[in-house]
Amino acid sequence: MSKGKVLVVGSNATRIEIQGGGTGPTGQYLNETVVPAMALVDAGYEVVLATPDGTKPHIDPVSDVAQHFDGDEAALQRGRAFFKENPGMKNARTLRSVIEEGLDNYAAVFVPGGQAPAVDLMQDADLGEILRHFHARGKPTAFLCHGPIASLAALPQAREYRAALISGDEKKASQLGKDWQYAGYKMTVYSASEETPIEDNILHGKLYFNMPDALHTAGGNVSTGAIDFAPNVVVDRELITGQNPRSDHPLGAKLVEALNRASVSA
Repeated sequence: MSKGKVLVVGSNATRIEIQGGGTGPTGQYLNETVVPAMALVDAGYEVVLATPDGTKPHIDPVSDVAQHFDGDEAALQRGRAFFKENPGMKNARTLRSVIEEGLDNYAAVFVPGGQAPAVDLMQDADLGEILRHFHARGKPTAFLCHGPIASLAALPQAREYRAALISGDEKKASQLGKDWQYAGYKMTVYSASEETPIEDNILHGKLYFNMPDALHTAGGNVSTGAIDFAPNVVVDRELITGQNPRSDHPLGAKLVEALNRASVSA
């Protein structure tokens, strides 16, 4: 019998804007999606994947390699199979349908990374409604790598906030970021220095904003680890954030711990 359902929110973005015009390829990271989700299932929870348009996320090919599974080819194959075959992963739903079904049916929400959430999720009104619901009830809310940028969807004018970041209007962004639900929370996210090799070797251009600055401008108490790509997870109240792809296992463990504590206290 399932201990409860966890909503896994995926992105539908496949391209991201770069400075000077044009876009670069993006998507969602496989390990960041399946490693925490598999930990949830192993702990007795059911996962339900939902995206803005109801189709499965595009997996960034750079993540679909054994390197992101600790160099373990068998682990990569298990991750691929889970994403393809697990009932909760196979049949993606729209975020709107999840809302209409009732958010009280879910014990937690989890948003994995890859750069894609910085395109659609951070300005998605349905995700904003979902996050405000979970925040108001203090339910576990987890974000991994670039995923924490999606927490900005909780802003009432999230789309305008993103536009201000892209235009470089920090004053306007600060105004639009007032009264953010996660202002003052300790959190982490993919660092600017970790972003550099992606910009140099994959995007061949610079992003319009970096993830720590985007969260800090809205009031987030953002910190990143001293060593790039070392696992780093920060927990503050209901919020659980992991910095980078290598934070996949520890973030999954922290989310399971938070769910188990909530279950005991319920």
